[in-house]
Amino acid sequence: MEITKLAPQPLWQYFSQLNAIPRASKKEEKAVAFVEAFGRQLGLETIKDAVGNVCIKKPATAGMEDRQTVILQSHLDMVHQKNGDTVFDFDTQGIEMYVDGDWVRARGTTLGADNGIGVATIMAILAATDIAHPAIEAMFTIDEETGMTGAMQLDPAPYTGTILLNLDTEEDDEITIGCAGGLDTNTSGTYQQVSAAAGGAAYEITIKGLLGGHSGMDINRGRGNANKLMNRLLYKVRQSVDLQLASLDGGSLRNAIPRESHAAVVVPGADKARFEELAKAFAAVLKEEYKTVETALTVEIKPVATPASVMEPAYFDKLLRAIYAAPNGVFRMSPDVPGLVEASNNIAKVTAKEGKFITQSLQRSNVDSTKEDVALAVRSAFENMGCEVVQAGGYPGWKPNPESPILQVLLSLHGKHFESSPKVGAIHAGLECGILGSLLKGPDMISFGPTIRGAHSPNECVRISSVEKFYAFLLDILKEIPKR
Repeated sequence: MEITKLAPQPLWQYFSQLNAIPRASKKEEKAVAFVEAFGRQLGLETIKDAVGNVCIKKPATAGMEDRQTVILQSHLDMVHQKNGDTVFDFDTQGIEMYVDGDWVRARGTTLGADNGIGVATIMAILAATDIAHPAIEAMFTIDEETGMTGAMQLDPAPYTGTILLNLDTEEDDEITIGCAGGLDTNTSGTYQQVSAAAGGAAYEITIKGLLGGHSGMDINRGRGNANKLMNRLLYKVRQSVDLQLASLDGGSLRNAIPRESHAAVVVPGADKARFEELAKAFAAVLKEEYKTVETALTVEIKPVATPASVMEPAYFDKLLRAIYAAPNGVFRMSPDVPGLVEASNNIAKVTAKEGKFITQSLQRSNVDSTKEDVALAVRSAFENMGCEVVQAGGYPGWKPNPESPILQVLLSLHGKHFESSPKVGAIHAGLECGILGSLLKGPDMISFGPTIRGAHSPNECVRISSVEKFYAFLLDILKEIPKR
């Protein structure tokens, strides 16, 4: 079935149009132009602020003029991830989608349902002429996925809404009333290169097939981090073999759990058999550890041409110890909210090549003090090996309000559209609500959305039946917005 024939048809048509546009974080200019032109074509007041966020205002329908103004908010950018064997240019190509039963998926790449479905939903409402709603201020933000700079630099002047509905939650039985804040830690260092061992044998080690996923929502699912697994393998082998490192390249985006890592190594010719034996044996250990979660985990070890130079041995030792020491995954569970991850870290990217070493990681926490705690732990690990450490891009969390009036509206309507009772709580992921709430003088905020799985990975998919229910749910919410 064609994507554009799915129900609700206007929503899927706008999603298809949006997904035809390359819109990586910090490269979403075409998507900004797309929604700006859309608003103007409808004859609606359309405002683009200095950084590229777009506001489109639609007056209330007849009889709804006395209701509170609602801000409908979603972000325009998407995470660009692809499988290693997928040939795809995110700068020039639109996402290739297909229907798989009750799911829409992409061919070897991220789908962009996060948060493209939210954007398309708002567009469908703005274009509709047959639905009842209060005055709407549509807020399309940029660069949510790589630092929330759109939200942080938002011009609040155009917005008067007292209720904000964020459409960026990814389970239709969840209503989000709080989220984690975040901080980026980027490290860099330089090292001397030395000649590779004379008569040595070179190998490329590749770890791939991991699930990856969202570094907040999926951090507690026991998934493998390719950078950590590669470090373990190299450390283990180096205990018995004079292993030299020529290059290391693992992970990509700061908010995606790394799925692949590649290392080029050199061993003395006499140690070839021993190296292969040790590497394969430890690869089997990793596969056994992760067999119930990472069923497609693969460790490939193949001979390659010997490089001219490698990392000096002393620096290689420091690198291995630092990555081992740096925390990764769940740092602390919340003592107040059962099942909620309070603080975590994702070692997202590790590269070493031609004398330069870098890492990128993202710390998250619902509590500022534990966000600082995990950030200092990461900082210390890499400062101890002499790296320069820069911590930036911090953004606040969103404190839950269980007494929220708009929450009561959602709770009263949820059972009409969904079979299960909603789970109300905070999430261990960054939503723009914390930032927007402070900029907009504290609107009553809520976040919800349709079911999306595998966000930030090529496994991303959105449930078709959930989108239809979510859209109907949102239309009912708009009808029940309280009076001013």
